[in-house]
Amino acid sequence: MAGNSDPLTPRAKIAVTAGKAVAAASRAAGRGSGSVIGGRVALKLDPDLLARLAQNLDVILVSATNGKTTTTRLIAEALRAAGPVVSNALGANMPAGITSALAGSSEARYGVIEVDEKYLAGVARDTDPKCIALLNLSRDQLDRAAETRMLAENWREGLAGSKAVVVANCDDPLVVWAASSSPNVIWVAAGQMWKDDAWSCPSCGGVMQRPGDDWFCGECGFRRPTPSWALSGDHVLDPHGSAWPIHLQLPGRANKANAASSAAVAAVFGVPPQVALERMYQVQAVAGRYDVVQFQGRDLRLLLAKNPAGWLETFSLIDPPPTPVILSVNARGADGTDTSWLWDVDYTRLSGHPICVIGDRRLDLAVRLEVADQQFQVCENLDQAVQKCPPGRIEVIANYTAFQDLRRRVGN
Repeated sequence: MAGNSDPLTPRAKIAVTAGKAVAAASRAAGRGSGSVIGGRVALKLDPDLLARLAQNLDVILVSATNGKTTTTRLIAEALRAAGPVVSNALGANMPAGITSALAGSSEARYGVIEVDEKYLAGVARDTDPKCIALLNLSRDQLDRAAETRMLAENWREGLAGSKAVVVANCDDPLVVWAASSSPNVIWVAAGQMWKDDAWSCPSCGGVMQRPGDDWFCGECGFRRPTPSWALSGDHVLDPHGSAWPIHLQLPGRANKANAASSAAVAAVFGVPPQVALERMYQVQAVAGRYDVVQFQGRDLRLLLAKNPAGWLETFSLIDPPPTPVILSVNARGADGTDTSWLWDVDYTRLSGHPICVIGDRRLDLAVRLEVADQQFQVCENLDQAVQKCPPGRIEVIANYTAFQDLRRRVGN
């Protein structure tokens, strides 16, 4: 870790103060947390501020298409066993939001930072991370995000020669291709339920062979590396072959995979798996995800799913039929305005569930459900959907801005 001398110049201190003031004004005006606008103002006043704020921290970056917010939270909880942590816990994962988060703590030892996939290389250059966790890459926000192969190439170029320890999911060929340029990689067998973005070899373009959990390219020899950490049922296997039980309050296999990667990251900083995993149990919800809330006398569980891979994982953890399900889809700037991804989601997995559909793009979703031969009702809003649902806890699945709308409506 860097020394404890104050890395901030007078200009940087003015930038931090101005950013905090703008953020506070934004919150007072009811315009959200203010972290993004505050960070933008601070970076405008000192373009090198992010690098200055990171100088005295052991920085851990977490990037992926799905699961990065949750994994960031799990790593942060684990590392608190070794010292104070600062983190962008609310998910503002571009440079402005990251800058705001780091400006919020001068006493931290560790900076655990979620990073949007497109910004990983740049943030890594600015923050000189000690560790980078790479979980998965799949299609997302098709109107603004690069094709997955291009994102993997950007990661690969950005990580080439990096001094950071890279903790990477060996079950995702795109992640392996990206991480392989780094000289120091710890491979984790975290699994990959969604495979439809990795059937062609990222190295040569050949067809990937996928026998069981293994994968390889028969043309160039690019293949799954041997993991040193692995998720095995309800346990994490460490490099010595010891099995450590996972006890999470967060549901689903995907979160066990997140915990396995988090345990591997924590071990880089000397936190034993048993201690790391015990601390992860403290996490009950992440930025409202998985929360069970009361609304109109009903229990609603709020679930976020932003893309085909995320919807597939979410379908695997909802209660079985006849549990009612409300689906909400928007297509605003933060979601991506292209809803063609709906056709990549296997909605037949909802057969037997009473379904209500809401959101800005409820008619797009209704057409998709009609083609999938599902029974559903289109509703104007959450209130109407809840009234139409039969008794029992309701699973509410929404993409990004639809999820934020729902949280505001239920007062979460």
